[in-house]
Amino acid sequence: MSTGRSEFVYELQVCRWAELAWPPEEPTPPAYLVARQLGTKQRRWDTVVIEADPEGLAARRQFGEQELDADLLHVVRHAPADWAFYRDALPKPDYPWRYVRESIHRADDRGIVQTRRNGNRIEIKQIAPYPDWLGRLIAIENKPDLDASAARQLADQLEHDVAAGLADEVWVATAKTGRRVEPALLESLPVEAGILTTDFEGGVDAESASIEWYPTRLQADEDRHDRRLELAERAYGRGWRNYERTMRPDCRHFQLRPAGRALLPWCEAKQCHQSSTVCGSSCDEFEPEPPTWRTRGWPIEGGPGKGLKRLLKSRAEQYNHVGASGLNAEE
Repeated sequence: MSTGRSEFVYELQVCRWAELAWPPEEPTPPAYLVARQLGTKQRRWDTVVIEADPEGLAARRQFGEQELDADLLHVVRHAPADWAFYRDALPKPDYPWRYVRESIHRADDRGIVQTRRNGNRIEIKQIAPYPDWLGRLIAIENKPDLDASAARQLADQLEHDVAAGLADEVWVATAKTGRRVEPALLESLPVEAGILTTDFEGGVDAESASIEWYPTRLQADEDRHDRRLELAERAYGRGWRNYERTMRPDCRHFQLRPAGRALLPWCEAKQCHQSSTVCGSSCDEFEPEPPTWRTRGWPIEGGPGKGLKRLLKSRAEQYNHVGASGLNAEE
């Protein structure tokens, strides 16, 4: 089933392929996570692969399924094994201590640190050591149609990625043209960036992409470890299937359709794989699910839209909180 050249749909296809086949042409790492639309204020990546230590990833699950932001990481990474006054236990922040206290209360509410009062003092204690689970961080830029104009714009972004010290590898994914020499190889892209060509016309499977140019393994900046860990935490908590938050699965026309070993959003009214920018209440074809659809089952579980959300959530939990390696089951 052809899905055209929608960058949004292409992004979902690349994410699912990475989940099935990362790393290309190399032994499968023990564990890895796939996420989309992650980055910094200066740069956002389409697809991110986090290669993880399997024991560390298993230990990370003790801290819940939600991501830990920078403030929570400051608390859980430095919480002591024995009770201690929080100001003695935690490194001095570059912002007021009252914000640290707020983070401690949030951590306590989530059960990822223990707290107690000792007079007027708040003491903290770890529930477990926060693990060193982050291995490598891989950034993939998705450009299904990489013409000369798109390549010129992309080149500067990739140069930034190579120099930023955040990613261990940088890749470009683009649609295969079938020409003897793929056009992407003729563009002025940084030599450090790898090039993947994809063919999703028959759906997504582990063989849907091939390497045209191998990337240079970059030297990640150790001084940016904290920022890399924040990105890994976002990948852990968000994955790539959270697109339903910006779409309308409660529309009677919204479906998930198989495309090989992927499930992609499908609009029955428009007969296409819609993007998140057009799938909303402003869409001319939007129709809420009939009330009778939402009262099926006992207890009331909602209509098909709720079911699709549960399906996407269960898939995200299956892959992201266990690690994708070895979980090559059908969607």
